[in-house]
Amino acid sequence: MTTDKSSKQNRNQVKLKNGKPAIIWLNVLVFLITFIIAAIGVPLYGYYSGFSIGIIVAAVLALSFCELSITAGYHRLWSHKAYEANPVVRFIFAIGGAFAVQNSALHWCSDHRVHHRFVDENDKDPYSAKMGFWYSHIGWMLREYQAHRYTDYKNVSDMQKDKIVMWQHKHYLTLVLLTNFGIPLLVGLALGDIWGSLLLVGFLRLVVSHHLTFCINSLAHMWGKQPYNDKNTAKDNPLVALLTFGEGYHNFHHAFQYDYRNAIKWWQFDPTKWLIRSLSFVKLAKSLKRIPEEKIAKAIAAQQLNKTKSKLMALSIPNKDEAIETIQKEYDLMLQKMNEFYQLKKEWLEIKTDQLIENVERSQVNSRYKSIKQSWSEQQKSWQLMIHQYA
Repeated sequence: MTTDKSSKQNRNQVKLKNGKPAIIWLNVLVFLITFIIAAIGVPLYGYYSGFSIGIIVAAVLALSFCELSITAGYHRLWSHKAYEANPVVRFIFAIGGAFAVQNSALHWCSDHRVHHRFVDENDKDPYSAKMGFWYSHIGWMLREYQAHRYTDYKNVSDMQKDKIVMWQHKHYLTLVLLTNFGIPLLVGLALGDIWGSLLLVGFLRLVVSHHLTFCINSLAHMWGKQPYNDKNTAKDNPLVALLTFGEGYHNFHHAFQYDYRNAIKWWQFDPTKWLIRSLSFVKLAKSLKRIPEEKIAKAIAAQQLNKTKSKLMALSIPNKDEAIETIQKEYDLMLQKMNEFYQLKKEWLEIKTDQLIENVERSQVNSRYKSIKQSWSEQQKSWQLMIHQYA
């Protein structure tokens, strides 16, 4: 009770007479000035002087560095601890995070963990999508909505043990200035076009980087499908994933936040996943967490059942209750087959790696495994045919 009262008092302290929290003028000016310079300066300079291929490539690389530092570093490494990374990798992500100007890793991850804990709760979720596109995209950073949490980092106590995180947090402003002016200047000097580099590698890269990340808080909660669950607004959207280095498969992420992947199909665009996996190949990352395949399959099936039942309830058809009962029985049978398949698959994988198991026993289990796999495959087809009748 004491904490709640204290929070309410702090929130009241930052409110103006009109009832709205005070404007954070530094954030407003940063977003406004960088946008104006990028929107006006870049086209004018491009028209009168043009940008070299070298400057354009440097801008794309700088943008990728910023985004991957946020997605692979701030998000999947530090916020969710989906894998462990070498200190060199963590240092590079810390520099890239400062270059992206999205606050320190400590503060960013604190906000993000609160978001996951209280997703869609307008009073607690820092960037609740239920407050509308503008608020979840950028509005939440323009006023003192979260002033009561600016120094409360209890939910990231684990990160406070990371010396690189705390070093970046302590020197964040200095790192922001050094990277956002130093890197474009160095690129400009190397390529003989300082103004072009400042505009493209500096301002335009920063604006694009900001809004790509902001799309996760807004678009990825408003536009797409929900194949894993519909308990919150998070959605899967391949186009958003294309724009955000794989983060657009957001329904999966909110359902299984500790998985280092956001996309689980080989054909889905998730360069953040590919980077993390590549780092593990060269021993710069380890302990990559993956949600068991069985758990994901069960989540998909449960979601399909709920959606089909909801559609049936909305239809005016005879024998509706019987249809719902039939679908439930088919689901229960599929779940039974699924459990049998994954249990035997686990047993088969264990036997394959055990050199002491006789070939005869291995062959028998393999035969059972293939039989159950076939039965499970047929049951899946039967289930899909049934639910598609009401799609």
